[in-house]
This record gives sequence, structure tokens and C-alpha cells, in this order.
Amino acid sequence: MGKVIVLTGAGGVLCSTLAIALAKEGHKIAVLDLKIEAANKVAEKINKDGGIAIAVMANVLEQESLDRARTEVHKRLGSCDILINGAGGNHPLGTTSQPYLQEKDLLNLEDGFKTFFDLDPAGIKFVLDLNFIGTLLPTQVFARDMVGKQGCSILNISSMNAFTPLTKIPAYSGAKAAVSNLTQWLAVHFSKVGIRVNALAPGFFLTDQNRTLLTTENGELTARGRMIIEQTPMGKFGEPEDLIGTTLWLCGEGASFVTGVVIPIDGGFSAYSGV
Repeated sequence: MGKVIVLTGAGGVLCSTLAIALAKEGHKIAVLDLKIEAANKVAEKINKDGGIAIAVMANVLEQESLDRARTEVHKRLGSCDILINGAGGNHPLGTTSQPYLQEKDLLNLEDGFKTFFDLDPAGIKFVLDLNFIGTLLPTQVFARDMVGKQGCSILNISSMNAFTPLTKIPAYSGAKAAVSNLTQWLAVHFSKVGIRVNALAPGFFLTDQNRTLLTTENGELTARGRMIIEQTPMGKFGEPEDLIGTTLWLCGEGASFVTGVVIPIDGGFSAYSGV
């Protein structure tokens, strides 16, 4: 029997792929995104292919927006059985220009050049809020539907940054570490009411947010992109479809005794020492 699945950030590359895959399994999909145009495109594709989906505008940082989204989901699909917290991202104001601090960097007056000392607290707060609060608030809103029902679960999106922080992006690394920690905390907290909570930790996937950092305009790898591929034993970036199998498993009855885990999907990146 199909379940009602709510996905936040579902207008993006990764979560739209998950939404489409879950719809093919017979589930009813609520495509939540701040950009309603993106959500509409995903929902339209699912419905065109014979699935059931609705697009709902939602800001994961605003309680009232999420409450309205929940009301709409209830009205059109029913109460939520599975929540996938896919909203997240980084911000340039929380990113350093270089991976390592050199003394000469303190004298660099180039426009836009940022050392650790130049990081903008507002940018850092934005990243922490988007990833951590943007996971916590939707869980507060939609997990209420799951209490007392069978087969309910929450799937968060962490990152390889949560295991070992990457250079240049301290805010994003810290935020995703918080998401992993929250995943474990929620798994314990909800264990007596039958809600499982797990997370995916994607490795390096090309998305709209990181494409310009990892590839050039002509599709060649940047220096950072080459470094990542060299550290990934499988020698390639992940494809959105690589997340589907683990998602279906964690959201299904086959993982009925699995909770509190954060699973790397990274082509071996986390297993490789570099030697």
C-alpha cells in the first residue's frame, strides 16, 4: 500500500530524483520547495507518468509556512507517513577563498577574497539555519502525523562533510555534522513511538550549487574537482540515481530494525586514506 511521502527541497536535482523514484513505487508524493515553479515541474512529471503528486510551496525556516503546507498535504493526500528532509545548501559568505591560511593572505585586498577572519556571521548563520533548523522544523511539523502509525520514518540528508570536514566550507561542514547528530538524537527520541530516523551522506554529486566549483564552463574539472576525483576510489562523481536504492531501502519495511544510521553514498571517498 502506498504511503504519503513529504520531501522538502524536492525541486532540486537530488530530491526530485528521489521523488520520482518513490512515486514509481506507488507512493503519493508531496513535493515541497521554496520555489514553487521547480516543485510544479517535478509534480507534473510524476503525474504525467501515472503517479500521484502535488506541489506545495514551503519555507523550511518558517513554522507558519510549514503548517500551511501540512494542512494542504492533509487535504489533498492525507497525513504524512514518511518525511525526507532534503532542503539544504551552502553560501559564499560562509566559505573561505583558500583551503589553508597563509600569512600573505592577511594582506590580500582583492575584492571578494576571504580568509577565516573575513567570514560573515550572517552567512554562517544562514547555512546553519538552512541545514539544521531546516531539518528540525519540518520534523516538528510532519512527525506529529507519524505517532501511533506503523511503517513511518524520517530520512535526513547529511553529507561527507559530517564525517571529516572539507576545506574552505566550515559553515556547511558544521551544519551537516549537526544534521547527523540530530538524526541519531531523533532516532533515540522517537524509538518508543515507532518512528525510524536515518540519513544519507552523499559524497560528491554535481548539482546547481557546486557545479561551478567543480567544473569549468567547458565541462573540464577544476583543481578542486580533480582533487575530489583523485580521492574517490570509483573515480567519478555520483549520479542522482545512485541515491535511489538506499532511499527505497531505508524508507521501506526491509529496514524495519534500522534507525540512527548515517550511510555514506560516496564511491569509497570516506574509506580512502589517500595512499
